[in-house]
Amino acid sequence: MKAGTDYIGVGCGGLAINEKDEVLLLKRGKNSKNEVGMWSKFGGQVEFGQTVEETLKKEAMEEIGCEIEILELINYVNHIIPEEKQHWVSFNFLVKIIGEPKNMEPHKCDEMGWFHIDNLPKNTSPKLILEPLEIYRKKYGI
Repeated sequence: MKAGTDYIGVGCGGLAINEKDEVLLLKRGKNSKNEVGMWSKFGGQVEFGQTVEETLKKEAMEEIGCEIEILELINYVNHIIPEEKQHWVSFNFLVKIIGEPKNMEPHKCDEMGWFHIDNLPKNTSPKLILEPLEIYRKKYGI
C-alpha cells in the first residue's frame, strides 16, 4: 500500500519567508514522489507515530540541512493530483530557518533558491505555495 495513491496521504511543508520577502523554494527532481519539475517548499510525508511538527523538523534537516522554528499553521490543503492519481492532505506552516539552507538531497531536488514573493517561478505549485502564500500576504498586509 502506497500513501497518496492507495489511500490519502498526510504531508506537511514549511513556508520560509526571509526579511526581504523572499520565499525558499525547491525544484522537484525526477526522483520526487510527484509533480516533477514543480517548485515547492521543503516537507514530506507524515509517518505513523510522528506528529506533523516532528515530521516537518525532520524533513528540514534532511532536505535543507537546517533546524527550523515553527511559527504558525497557515492552512491545510487537499492536494489532489488527478494526472498522477494521488491525493494528499498537506499542512502548511510558516517557519523560520535557523542557519543557511543547502540542497541536501540533490537526487530529489534539482535546484533551490530564494524568490521574491512577487516574482515566483512559473511552475510554482498552486496548492502548496500560492494558496498558503496568499493567506500569509493577507494576514500580514504584504
